[in-house]
Amino acid sequence: MSSRQLHLSPLAWCAIVVLALFGLFALVPGWLAPAGPLAVDPAHAFQPPSLSHLLGTDDSGRDVLSRIIYGARDSLTIGLLSTAIGLAAGLLLGVLAGGSTSRATAPVRFVADRVIEALFSFPGLLLALLIISVRGPGVVSVVIAVAISTAPGYARMVRGSVRQLLRSGPVEAAQLQGDRAARVWTRLVLPETMRPVLVLATLGVGHAVILAAALGFLGLGTPPPTPEWGAMLNAGRPYLTKAWWLTVFPGLAILLVGIATTVLGRALERRSRFA
Repeated sequence: MSSRQLHLSPLAWCAIVVLALFGLFALVPGWLAPAGPLAVDPAHAFQPPSLSHLLGTDDSGRDVLSRIIYGARDSLTIGLLSTAIGLAAGLLLGVLAGGSTSRATAPVRFVADRVIEALFSFPGLLLALLIISVRGPGVVSVVIAVAISTAPGYARMVRGSVRQLLRSGPVEAAQLQGDRAARVWTRLVLPETMRPVLVLATLGVGHAVILAAALGFLGLGTPPPTPEWGAMLNAGRPYLTKAWWLTVFPGLAILLVGIATTVLGRALERRSRFA
């Protein structure tokens, strides 16, 4: 095993820097934003990028850079929280579907399998729209919708991993030695199951941010005038020909987060193979 295989590539470190920057945007936006996100100045509406407004201004004269910085909080919070909830739900469903093969737990496995397949049969965005149509728009609805739409992917991976591990040599040897089921699960099954799932969750954060932005673009996320990247894309759409910066820069923020999480997730996946 070479030292190169144990270290992240320069591209992965660039992804970490990008994510750290957006993390700072989310944590301390007031320190970094040149103006308030809701500060209206109609006299300076539709100003192109310049030294006074690095990313220009919108139709109300609000600084686009400031709104992107403040918008990172909602976008990243939705992405991280929905990924965490989806991961927890997927882990529970996957363990129930892939766990003990005894007849006593067969009904539980059957129900968990059917829930996973039913959720997986819906496209993620369609499932999210269905949930929001029932609950109504809002940040909480978006978090729940994105979490439920991403949970089946985690559940299927956990289910397959658990079933494979329960038939593996180390687990069968531990069972033959009389180890308790709880010990087998906590020391052999769950740690090996969580490693690839956590790597997938890194990729899932970017997917969740993009899905949340899509819902915001449709007007189902954070209500205006609160800055949110998807809503900013939608607000700038009517002015695309005269004020391109209103859509390009929020879209670039979404794209950078998506690419950075993908690059980092792939790097962690490659590294886990050599661990």
